[in-house]
Amino acid sequence: MNIEILDTETTIVAPATAAGGAVMMIRISGGKAITIADRLFRGKQRLENANGYSLHYGDIVDEDGSFLDDVVVALFRAPRSYTGDDTVEFTIHGSQYIASRLMQLAVNYGARMATAGEFTRRAFLAGKLDLSRAEAVADVIASDSKWSHRLASTQMRGDYADYLVTLRGELLKLCSLLELELDFSEEDVEFANREILETMLKNIGKQINTLTSSFALGNAIKEGIAVVIVGEPNVGKSTLLNRLVEEDRAMVSDIAGTTRDTIEATRVIDGIRFRFIDTAGMHTTDDELEQMGIKRTRRALNTAHIVLHIASADQPTFEDIDIDEQQTYIRIVNKADKLCNTPPTNDNTLLYISAKDGSNIDQLIDMLRASVPSTQVGADNVVVTNVRHYNALRQASSALDMALNAMRMNMPTDLLTEDIRQVLHHLGEITGEITSDDILQSIFSKFCIGK
Repeated sequence: MNIEILDTETTIVAPATAAGGAVMMIRISGGKAITIADRLFRGKQRLENANGYSLHYGDIVDEDGSFLDDVVVALFRAPRSYTGDDTVEFTIHGSQYIASRLMQLAVNYGARMATAGEFTRRAFLAGKLDLSRAEAVADVIASDSKWSHRLASTQMRGDYADYLVTLRGELLKLCSLLELELDFSEEDVEFANREILETMLKNIGKQINTLTSSFALGNAIKEGIAVVIVGEPNVGKSTLLNRLVEEDRAMVSDIAGTTRDTIEATRVIDGIRFRFIDTAGMHTTDDELEQMGIKRTRRALNTAHIVLHIASADQPTFEDIDIDEQQTYIRIVNKADKLCNTPPTNDNTLLYISAKDGSNIDQLIDMLRASVPSTQVGADNVVVTNVRHYNALRQASSALDMALNAMRMNMPTDLLTEDIRQVLHHLGEITGEITSDDILQSIFSKFCIGK
C-alpha cells in the first residue's frame, strides 16, 4: 500500500509493543480515533464524554457484541498527545489473536494500519518533536548500554536541538544585518562590522567543528566500541576473545590458521558496549582462504577504535601494522603462564597476560575502559551519533569556510550572504527546519511499526 508521506488526516492503528508478553499495547491515533474506540470499548462511560489524560477499565467487543478481552484504555485528546491528534491506547492481554482481531476491527471501523515510524512522523509534522529528537526516539529504543542510552536520551530531550537552534539564531542575525546592507546598497552603509562578523563566524565554525569531531566517539558508543584482536597465527587471539566476552564464542585450536574469518562478540563493560573482533592470523601464505581472511583482518583494522596486538610469550615479536593516531594501540604478550620466570617488567608498553587462565585480564579490561573518554559524554556535552547529522555538519563547515574566504576576498555582500545561508540550510536539515519528503521517508522507514 502506497501511503503519502505527508498524510496526517487518516486515523492509524498499530501495536506499540511486541506480542508474546503478559500484556501489550495497541495504539490508535487520528481524527476518528475516539469514535472508533467507542465502537470497540464498553466501559462505565463513552470515551467521547471522557476527559483527556484519563484511564478507563472495561471490555472490548467483537462486531457481534461478543466479549473479546478486558482492557485498560488510555485517552489523550488533541493537541496534548504524542502525535498531536486524538489518541487511544488499549492495554490488552498479550495474545496475538486478540491483538490481530482488535486491529482488524479498528480497520473495519475506518482506520488503516500505520506504516513504520508513522506515529513519530506525525509528531514531527505536528511540531511536537524536531527531526533530531524524532530520530533519537529510535536510538533510545535500540540503545543497549548505559552510554548509548545516555547519548540518545540527551538528544531526545532536545539538548542537541537547542544547541543547533542557538547556532542558527546567531547566523540568522548576521544574515539580517547583511541583507540590510543590500537594501541600502546605494548609500554605501555597513551594518555588519567585518572584523566582528569574521570573529563571530570563526566562533561558530569552532562550535560546528567540535560537534563534527565528536562523531567518532559518539558513533562508536552508539554502535559499540570496535576492538580488533590481531597478531600472527596461533598466538591466542581466539582464546582472548572468549576470555573477554566470557563465553566460548570462537573455536580454539593449536592448529595455526584455525580462524579464517573475522568473528565478532560483544560485552558491556561499565555501561559501554565493546565489540570484540577476532581476526585471521597475519602471515605470508599461499592458501586462498587464509589470504581472504587476512584481507578482512586489514579491513577490520581500518575501522577499529582499539587495536589489541598479540604476540606469544615464546616469541614476543610484533610485526609492523598500520595504526592511525586516533586509534588506541595496546601490545599484549600472551601465554605468560608458560614462562618459567616472572614476566619481565622493564618494558611498560607491554602487557603480559594469560588468556588461558585469566592472568592480568582485569588489567586489560581497565585499559579498555580507560581508552574510551566517556567523561566527554556528560550532561553538558553535545555529542553527534547520527551519520546524517555528521554529513550535514561537514557540509555546514565547508559552507562556513567559503563565507570566511568570501570576506577575506572582499566579495559582494549578496555572495557572502548566500554562503551563510548555505550554513543555515545544512544545520536546518538536522533539526528538520529544512527537509524533504525523501529525507523523511528515509528516516522514518527505519523505525519499527507502532512508533
